[in-house]
Amino acid sequence: MSQVSEPSDYQRAIGAIMARGVEWEIDPTLDRIRDLVDVLGEPHRAYPVIHIAGTNGKSSTARLIESLLRERGLRTGLFTSPEMTTLRERIAVDGEPLSEERFTETFDDVLPYVQLIDNKHRTDLSFFEVLTAMAFAAFADAPVDVAVVEAGMGGVWDATNVADGAVAVITPIGLDHTRYLGDTLEEIAGEKAGIIKPESVAVLAQQPVEAAEVLLRRVVEIGAPAAREGVEYGVLGRDVAVGGQMLRLRGLHGVYDEIFLPLFGEHQAGNAATALAAVEAFASGTPTRGEANLEAATRIAPGESFLGGEEGQLDPALVRSGFAKSASPGRLEVARTGPTVLLDSTHNPAGMAATVATVTESFGFTRLAGVLAIAADKDVAGVLDQLEPVLEELVVTRNSSPRSMPPEELAELAGSIFGPERVHLEPRLDDAIDRAIGIAEETGEYRGAGVLITGSVVTAGDARTLLRVAEGR
Repeated sequence: MSQVSEPSDYQRAIGAIMARGVEWEIDPTLDRIRDLVDVLGEPHRAYPVIHIAGTNGKSSTARLIESLLRERGLRTGLFTSPEMTTLRERIAVDGEPLSEERFTETFDDVLPYVQLIDNKHRTDLSFFEVLTAMAFAAFADAPVDVAVVEAGMGGVWDATNVADGAVAVITPIGLDHTRYLGDTLEEIAGEKAGIIKPESVAVLAQQPVEAAEVLLRRVVEIGAPAAREGVEYGVLGRDVAVGGQMLRLRGLHGVYDEIFLPLFGEHQAGNAATALAAVEAFASGTPTRGEANLEAATRIAPGESFLGGEEGQLDPALVRSGFAKSASPGRLEVARTGPTVLLDSTHNPAGMAATVATVTESFGFTRLAGVLAIAADKDVAGVLDQLEPVLEELVVTRNSSPRSMPPEELAELAGSIFGPERVHLEPRLDDAIDRAIGIAEETGEYRGAGVLITGSVVTAGDARTLLRVAEGR
């Protein structure tokens, strides 16, 4: 009789975390996470934080910020979500996810305190609350010079909002998670604006007018200085380049030329400009252990212009180097060539519009097939509307998430938009990828053929594993 091996300590920790409820299925409150970080000794106050919220571009912007900070010699913590393949990806120190051993140690360190708070409240701490506390604790233990923290969902009651960001970044806002955040841009912006605190410098990416008004009202009400994309900073020029794009950016304190960004699309150029502004604001207003030689300027006063000269300008060579080393897995990532297969984690209509524009601009496919697996609670029809003009045919499937829309339902909906003859159903993602590659190769002209695998971070992560994309770690 074969023996069943005992789970490793790491698997035990993962299982215990995954068994906890997701944050949107319980009453939204910061009471539990506040109590937890309090008994942990407030690890989130051991280092300055750059806090990021928004609908689209959060993870990419967070990674770009972290890359610039690390290039300047700072020891960084990075907390992002969701993961593509493993929970360890969410918590990184100096650009590397926690090892299995360190992840397990961190979980075991916080577990007694988690149980203490579970017993104090009627509802146990959620999956995301525990991960957030683990990230704060791991960063304090490292220790890091600065933590780049991405909000999970929303802002006001997101578990990460127990931290007070020295810089609060709001990436582009769109309609997503409407069941939990509200069904208008104004309501969603109000939730995201909650990360802007009186002691923060707000860095605001380009926004729809309705969202911009809410964010600026928040800035005025609490007296925080703000930098706006297109006003105080932005993209001055961009050209498509092999493997990415060349940028000219205006920061808060100067202009930066000849910046190569190994990411595709106008939206990633905007993310880079926002990341640059966030690091400039941080460097000019928040001294750290790693930058003891920096004479920190007095924090910019509300209403004061950021364009006051070059005193706060970053070293252009470090900016170029930091951006050149940046990466954002699963964001139009080239997984293979012949034909080109792109992995993309987009899951809402606004993000898909940016993806479609980027694919059209940067790749010039003559025949593009698609693979779509997407959560049932998303605006699936809106995503399909964006994809229809650029895809020759679409293969619908499911990913490994229990939230994935059943392929039969997805096929029916897609057929009403694409026409049934252009939609194919494959219950398994690996079969869907194989079929899409076959569709792309039908003409025999591999140079112009491509496959876009999209709909979710889970979809991109599952496909990444199937295609054995090298992690580089």
